[in-house]
Amino acid sequence: MSASLRHFSSTDIRERLPELGALLQDCVHDGASIGFILPFDTAASQAFWTDNVLPAVTRGVRLLLVAEVDGQVAGAVQLDWDTNSNQAHRAEVRKLLVAPTFRRHGIARQLMQVLEAQARQLPRSLLTLDTRSGDHAQALYLSLGYVVAGSIPAYALAPDGDRLDATTIMYKQLRQ
Repeated sequence: MSASLRHFSSTDIRERLPELGALLQDCVHDGASIGFILPFDTAASQAFWTDNVLPAVTRGVRLLLVAEVDGQVAGAVQLDWDTNSNQAHRAEVRKLLVAPTFRRHGIARQLMQVLEAQARQLPRSLLTLDTRSGDHAQALYLSLGYVVAGSIPAYALAPDGDRLDATTIMYKQLRQ
């Protein structure tokens, strides 16, 4: 399966809002720990894109990278460099999403590799992220060279609301 990747502009976000909303909703309903709990409806999913992502992309402090397969939104990841002046060398990886029907085809890895190349061009030399401890995404990040900085127990409510999960904080230095 071949995915094409491209940056989504503010216009793209508005025009493709139903697809972006469906991507996020599908991931949350599939158990992804990405900041939302069930029930998670279409309105809440679309509000994330319009209230959180769209303003940051419009201000030019966040990149939304989207993977498409046959013209359909299959995945996305964000690079957020809206940092304080003493952190101008750093950016944060946010919300790596791959639709359940498109998983296990290398799309997440492809998104992360392009995101890292974009971070280098900014230029940013340090990427940070957090992920649910033990999640399959943690293994992906480790394989891409991310280093575990530590873990915080009982960090976030699980998507189904039945427990508190730990989170693992990770980083990658892009240049030494």
